[in-house]
Formats: sequence, C-alpha cells, structure tokens
Amino acid sequence: MTQRGLFAAEPLVLVDDEHGRFAYEPGLIDPARAAAWFESLLAEIPWEAQRRAMYGREVAVPRLVQHYALDAPALPAVLGEAGREVVALTGVPFTSVGLNLYRDGRDSVAPHNDHLEELAEGAPIALLSLGATRRMSLREREAPKRAFDIDLEPGSLLTMSYVTQFHYDHGIPKTRAAVGPRISLAFRVRPDGKAGGRRYVTRSSPA
Repeated sequence: MTQRGLFAAEPLVLVDDEHGRFAYEPGLIDPARAAAWFESLLAEIPWEAQRRAMYGREVAVPRLVQHYALDAPALPAVLGEAGREVVALTGVPFTSVGLNLYRDGRDSVAPHNDHLEELAEGAPIALLSLGATRRMSLREREAPKRAFDIDLEPGSLLTMSYVTQFHYDHGIPKTRAAVGPRISLAFRVRPDGKAGGRRYVTRSSPA
C-alpha cells in the first residue's frame, strides 16, 4: 500500500485500534524549507558510523547516526527549529531526536520496535523525513498480521502511537533502485534520566 497521489491535506490513518495508531501526513514542511534543513544537516551533523554484534561477529550498522536531547546547549539550530515545528504540529512535548542518514539504497534499518524502556509511557514517536523518498515497511506481529508499505516523502511526518511498539515492527528495507540520501529525524519523549539511542560501538565520525 502506498500513499503517493492519493490525498493532499488530510492525513492517511493506516491503523487506529487496540493495536495502536499510525498516521502519515505528507507536505507538512514546505519543499524549500525541507530541502534547506536537509542540506544543513547533511553538511553540519557529525555523523557517526557504528558497529554492532550480530550472529557472533561485529558488523557495520548500514547507515550513519547521531542523537541529541532537544534541550542540549549545543543543539544545532536546524534541529531546534525542526523540533519546535514538530512539537507545535503534534502537541507532543518531545525531548530528544535521533538522526539516521541513509546514504543510498544500500543503507537500511532492519524491522524492529523501539526499546520501551527508553520511551515515556504513552508517548508517540514522530518521524520527519528529509531528502530522498524511501519506503518504510510496517508489519504486525500477530493476527491479523497486517502489512503496510509507506513511501516517506521529504517534508512528511509519520506518527506511531506508543502501543504500536508492542504489536508492530517497522523498518527501511534496502533497495536496488537508484535513490539519493535521506535523513530521518525520530522525535521521542524520553523517561527522566534515560539516555537515548541504541548502544553500538562507534568506529569513526565521517564528515
């Protein structure tokens, strides 16, 4: 299921039931502003290449990452602007933002759910997309095992309710299609005293 061209101003609500709510809203950030944010973040963020243990060996995480608390003194200005915009649009007092840079179609994130101990109970997650369009897969773990594929366009926002993390996995699959870089900004509300981001080993910090 894809959303492109099916609607304009109204959000696409994929699911809204006891297993949670997914809502996709394209074009919330105008194209010029979204493009300017993308170029600024691509050039200025100290992107980290990380590695993780998998199947008894250490492998490269197939994307570059970074993370900030939204009240950090050294928060990049673009992230502060984007954070204020997303808080205003959603009414949710997000406290952190996780950044993922997908350099091309070979970069991806495997199907997963967020670590619940790193989320404030009941708070949603909001994913703001910048740069190239990439497809996200949403897969329900138990019956009726619904599956959705959403093309996340630049300037769009996908919100996932807290409950979805119990019932769905989400991911960005690899693609053989020629595709440019994409930056995802994942806004979350962290519990008091909890640091954000999955703990991998940082090997380098590409410019």
